[in-house]
Amino acid sequence: MKPLAQLDQLNLDADTKQQVAGIVQTLLDQAQQAQQEIRAQELKIQALTMELAHLRRIRFGKKNESLSSIQPSLFEESVLVDIAAVHAEIEQIDTTAKTATNRSTRSRAGRQPLPDHLPRIEHRHEPASCQCGQCGKALVKIGEDVTEQLDVEPARFFVHRHIRPQYACKTCETVTAEPVPPAVIDGGMAAPGLLAWVIISKYLNHLPLYRLEQIAAREQVTLSRSTLAEWVGRTGVALQPLADQLKWHLLQGNTLHADESPVAQQEPGNGKTRKAYLWAYRSNDLDPGPRIVVFDYQTSRSGRHAQNFLQNWQGHLQVDDYGGYKALFSRAASPCIELACWAHARRKFFDLHQANDSPMAFEALQRIGELYAVEAEGRQLDCVARQQLRKQKSLPILDALHDWLMQTRLQTANGGASAKALDYTLKRWLALVRYAHTGNLPIDNNPVENSIRPIAVGKKNWLFVGSERAGQRAATIQTLLGTAQLNGLDPAAWLKDILTKLPTWPNSRIDELLPLTPEFIEALKQEKL
Repeated sequence: MKPLAQLDQLNLDADTKQQVAGIVQTLLDQAQQAQQEIRAQELKIQALTMELAHLRRIRFGKKNESLSSIQPSLFEESVLVDIAAVHAEIEQIDTTAKTATNRSTRSRAGRQPLPDHLPRIEHRHEPASCQCGQCGKALVKIGEDVTEQLDVEPARFFVHRHIRPQYACKTCETVTAEPVPPAVIDGGMAAPGLLAWVIISKYLNHLPLYRLEQIAAREQVTLSRSTLAEWVGRTGVALQPLADQLKWHLLQGNTLHADESPVAQQEPGNGKTRKAYLWAYRSNDLDPGPRIVVFDYQTSRSGRHAQNFLQNWQGHLQVDDYGGYKALFSRAASPCIELACWAHARRKFFDLHQANDSPMAFEALQRIGELYAVEAEGRQLDCVARQQLRKQKSLPILDALHDWLMQTRLQTANGGASAKALDYTLKRWLALVRYAHTGNLPIDNNPVENSIRPIAVGKKNWLFVGSERAGQRAATIQTLLGTAQLNGLDPAAWLKDILTKLPTWPNSRIDELLPLTPEFIEALKQEKL
């Protein structure tokens, strides 16, 4: 159908025909342009849909060492942000998709209720008129629609003014005034809350001091890096007795985890760095008592550092296969009993399976998975019940696994990756199976590795420590903050409270300041009475 051609069939004069032809041509051009825009939008939506499918494959397709369960990757938040951005772009192009997209997102993810302990600021939105807009009669309240939004205030600086009136006695010619309140930093301008903010930002949020300087500057507050550095140094010294006391309590347990993580330390003068180590020691979660992690900064990976830390400590020590720990177990009548880590043994087979889809490695992973299934079943049991469960289920699995490993090793050539994975487990078999004969020994070393992991992530920000003393100070503060987190405390609130009390607190009651659970603090107080 050609509209312009049909104009010749109409009985119109030349001018009118020309005007109608112009209007028709304009409409045809607009229709063609609209079709092109619709086609471009369809192509754009198609491209975004394909990108969204790709991002979802990244989000839900990656797996960690687990064979079945899906775990988020370290940088999963980037993928989630991209998915949200793609949804927003699709909604901008196709407004009809907005309602459906929002509805599907809500039904999939849901919305968690906001915590009850947060303060509420109410905003009431009353109608402009209390009369019906149609009939004019008075409106009657029948209910309320309540929605909640979460908000936050950035770091808010304010000033405490300590006013101490001075009174004079004319007769005695004396002046009386209250003394200056004691502080962690005598004569300093930093209140405990500000010191806690600096420490938490630097050691828990891993923000370098120059970033804190910039944050304060945006609020028109001058905090030079030299001042911040002085506060950190003095606060670290004040907190050292608490870390020492935590170490003492840690060594009262009879089962410990141990691990070490490399840290770059700057060499003064030449701008280069050397490798130092942050050693970590963690209490056993299956034992009664508080959860404690203690960090020990040392300039090397020598096993003597572990010996110096533990001294004459006696008990089960769970470690990986690093040779530095061997001296602890090889001494005659050694007080340390080795516990090997099934997570490390499993990792050898996992890497092998990932590399070449080894059926042998897959079989090993399945059998080791049965051991972890028993642990999951007994997680909430007490020590006696867990020991009985392990005796009934774990020991038969271990016996069958050992027979299978031995038979498989006889059929495996020496020198290959398969032989190395099998040898790693068989060589450490006695240390690997010790846990299953008890109800309180852990199956792996993951608890201490999980305690180190946030610090390892933080190294991406601070890159290196400036000196050996700086590393030791970091170990002290990380010990306190890490232990607070393990016991479910808010590190910032705990630290602010401690920095307020510490200047006048008697050393005989130092246990009451430790970042432990209130129940354990009360037990310590009763023990001393």
